[in-house]
Formats: sequence, structure tokens, C-alpha cells
Amino acid sequence: MADTEDKSSLFGEIRRMARTSGAVGGIAMRVAGSRVGIKSNAASHAEDLKVILGGLKGPMMKVAQFLTTIPDALPAEYARELSQLQANAPSMGAAFVRRRMQGELGPNWQSNFTSFNQEAAAAASLGQVHRATLKSGEEVACKLQYPDMASTMEADLRQLRLAMSVYKRMDESIQTDDIYTELAERLREELDYTREAAQMRLYGTMLADQPMVHVPVPVEGLCTKRLVTMSWLEGRALMSRMDENPPQEECNTIADSLFRAWYVPLYRYGVIHGDPHLGNYQVRPDGSVNLLDYGAIRVFPAHFIRAVIDLFEAVRDDDREKCHHAYEQWGFTDLSDEKMDILNLWAKFLYEPLLDDRVRKISDLDDPQYGRTVAEKVHAGLKRVGGVKPPREFVLMDRSAIGLGSVFFRLKAELNWSRLFHELIEGFNTEEVAARQAAALAEAGVPEAV
Repeated sequence: MADTEDKSSLFGEIRRMARTSGAVGGIAMRVAGSRVGIKSNAASHAEDLKVILGGLKGPMMKVAQFLTTIPDALPAEYARELSQLQANAPSMGAAFVRRRMQGELGPNWQSNFTSFNQEAAAAASLGQVHRATLKSGEEVACKLQYPDMASTMEADLRQLRLAMSVYKRMDESIQTDDIYTELAERLREELDYTREAAQMRLYGTMLADQPMVHVPVPVEGLCTKRLVTMSWLEGRALMSRMDENPPQEECNTIADSLFRAWYVPLYRYGVIHGDPHLGNYQVRPDGSVNLLDYGAIRVFPAHFIRAVIDLFEAVRDDDREKCHHAYEQWGFTDLSDEKMDILNLWAKFLYEPLLDDRVRKISDLDDPQYGRTVAEKVHAGLKRVGGVKPPREFVLMDRSAIGLGSVFFRLKAELNWSRLFHELIEGFNTEEVAARQAAALAEAGVPEAV
């Protein structure tokens, strides 16, 4: 039963549209002006945009974070500023919390807990987290969705479509139609907290044999479409620990744990956590990690994962035929040899640490902007040959690789990335991965994608 706060508010949506469309319109005008030689202070305007979006709860902030990791989906100035957005919108007050909890669990909602802290322990883009204690004595986290998120989501997605369509008219090097479709579907899925609870159970299964990765457990009977109650995990925000310059050994352990948290599910089950945002990790004193927030999950066909491995082998062996086949399996079409060579610049950048069988940093170059430099070369090349349409599956895969790589870079972790990777892909069998995936999804109760 929805409370009145969740009824679509025309005034609220118009007000939000005015705030976001002003920012999006500004992007369009500044980018258009720069294309025809009109000078503008793009960096200054991008910072204004960050301020506008950073003050909004909801999907637009998540959209901005997604777009910053897709090469050339936005101009460099905007990507640079928006990459600094963190999900720290101001929390809602106690009166909202009481009404929301009553709407989700009924008038006697407090009887489920011996204590419930009505002050949020954390605030994010789609909801906020409260610490509570069950009658059993178990400490839990209750993530409560903000009101009116469905209409907010649709308003923000309309603005996203506008921004991407304007940019597409001026630069078709990266055709973004499928990128928009993928982002829209994944973001709509994030509104369903019963789905998130199921995906949390899925990760509990997939990472059950990984002692250095901790997954919260959803509490049966206390999860709804707008409330997910899960076991409370003790840990510190990764960013705050990184600011203390931990010893090299600890940095290496954290990086190893994160690598396994992301890539054990990918190569054994064909599933990836698509939101490698710094706020989604916590660390423990032993270097193990808590993996949080299971809204943005992508399930891939097993043959797609086979193609990821095939592309690695093709780059390693300079096998052009195998390379072309791998890109086709990913979903790229109309690939000339020249387009493939340009895409390989990006592939070699991503796979380079996995080709080098030694202990090393994720990048031997002390340059956090090197990835942007490679992306600019790819962009220029694709523009020259008529552009390319990335398959929608590419979006979260690329986001995860770039997002995790940036964390490893900031940690200055030194590991044998090649051996970690080969340990996971050894004996890869498409049929076995497909069967394992189907069984895990069914056991966890993960619904079909929208």
C-alpha cells in the first residue's frame, strides 16, 4: 500500500525538470557552440552542472556517475567534473522514516525490532540506510527508498535522452542508442528492492567460497519493493582508509579481495556487479571487503563471457580472425579491419595488466589520465572511419573494468594480475557456466530482466 508521498506530483516533476533541463540545456548550448567555434568556459559550466546534480536525490546523480566511465559519452570537461559526484544527498527526517516504514511493514512495523535508529546511518541517491536490531538480537541495516522515485526516474531519463541525443547530433563517433536503453533498464530495475534482495542472495551463493569478500544477507519477511532489510556489516569506508595511506601489504590484500569480488561471479557465473562506486565498498582490518548495493547487476549469456576471454587471447596472440569473431560475439557489427584496429587500442589498454606475468601495479605509468588519452585516440579514430555502435552489454562491463582499475590505481596495489585472471578462466566451459548460472539464479529467485 503506497502512502500519499509516493503519488506522482506534477509540480514536483516540473520543478525537477526545470532544474535538470537547465543544466542539460546548458550542456547542449556549450557543446554546440564549441563545435562551431564559439568560445565558452566548458570547465566552469561543467562544475556548475556538478553542483546542480549533486544537490538532487535520485537517478540523475547515478546516471552522471555511469556516463563518466563510458569513453566519450560526454565531453571530457563534463566527465571530469561529474566523476567527482558522490552519493551523499541529505537524508530525510524521522517523520518521513516513520511514515515510510508504516507504509512498507504496516502500522505495527516497530514490533519487528527491539531498536530502530530513525536517524539515517547513510544516505544515497535512491534511498537511505537505518541501523536497527531484530528481536533475535541481530544487527541489521534497513535501506528505505525515497518517495516518488518512479516518476523522478522517468523525469531524469527523459533528460538523459535529451542530453545524449543532442551530443549525438554533433558527434556520432560513439552511437549511444543502446547505451541509453541499457542504462534505462538497469536503473528502473534498481527501484525494485525485492529484486535487489534476490541479487544479494545470488552474490551470497556465488561468493560463498571467498572468505575475503563479505555479502550481507537479506532478512526474509522484512523486504518489500521499497525496503530491503539485511544483516549489518561492520567495516570502514574504503575511501577513508585510503586517505590514511595504509601499508602496501594491506593495499594489496584489499585489491585482491576486490578483484575476486567482481571477477569470480563474472567468469564462473556470467554475472557482474555494475556499480564499482567507492561508496559501495567497506574494508575490514584484515583487508577483506564488504560488498554493498546490489541494484545494478548484469547477467550475461555464457557465450559473451567466452568472447571476453577470446578477445584477451586474440590480443595476446595478435590473432586478427579470432579478434573479429570475439567482437562479433560481443555484438559489434559492420566491423572493418580499420575499425577493429581502433577498438583494439582500447582492448589492449584494458587487457595490458593481464598480459604481464609479474607482480606490478595496474599501470606502470604514473598518470591517472592515461585512460582518457587512450579514449581520445579511439574517439578520433572512430570519428574518422564513421563511428561505431557499442552493444548494450558493453556498458556495465566497461564501467566495471574502468571503475575497478581506478580503485587499484589509487591503492597503488602491486599484484600479479595475470595469474589472478588465469586462475579464474582456467578450464572455462561455456555449457558449465550456463548451467551454473541458471541454477544460481533460480536458487536466489532473481527475476528475469525487464
